[in-house]
Amino acid sequence: MLEKILLLFCLSSALAENLCRPDASNGYKVRLSIKRALGDEAYVWNQDEMFLFRATLAFAMRNHLSGQDFQVSNILVCDETPRVSFWFIVTSPLDATRPVGKEDVEEAIRKSRSRINSAFLLTDQTLEFIGIIPTLAAPVSPDTPPWLIVFGVVMGSVGAGIIVLLVYPVVHKRLKKDEEEEELEEEEGEEETRRVKTMENGAAGDGAHNLSFTDDERFTQM
Repeated sequence: MLEKILLLFCLSSALAENLCRPDASNGYKVRLSIKRALGDEAYVWNQDEMFLFRATLAFAMRNHLSGQDFQVSNILVCDETPRVSFWFIVTSPLDATRPVGKEDVEEAIRKSRSRINSAFLLTDQTLEFIGIIPTLAAPVSPDTPPWLIVFGVVMGSVGAGIIVLLVYPVVHKRLKKDEEEEELEEEEGEEETRRVKTMENGAAGDGAHNLSFTDDERFTQM
């Protein structure tokens, strides 16, 4: 009986291992760029780091599918390369030969993406789950609706245009009046200048004497 149990266990393990292969229907490729992300502080990827990856993924599956006891053994890894890339597949805690659906795996990774990234000091760009688009942060909703902002800008522009149309004739009239007053002052100034010159010329004529009518003997003596 014990031999049958061990045989079934070995067969189950072998079947589970065969599930993980490149381009598997329920598999995913992971690519890490540790050197690019951390530079001189980059750590060496080894089996301890791989164990941490499988553990964080098991945590993500537990967090998403509550009540299901995912273990590290449910995260199968294969086709690992020195440049740190590999494939993984998630199996069911109830049946090691049955892969978990892609929808659940993808949703679990999206929900725990920040926890997975922080475990390896990486980002969405340096810890890539090929084919799983990370969930973007929800866009910030402004307190004022965009349509109301546009409406306010349009109404402000219309109001400014009305004000310009009302103020421009007044300003134009005022400027024209000022120009007319300046021209009038210039004309008055020129007229005053001519009057002064005329008066000066007249005064000079009044001061001239006819020597033929003088009483001075020097001028009357023949």
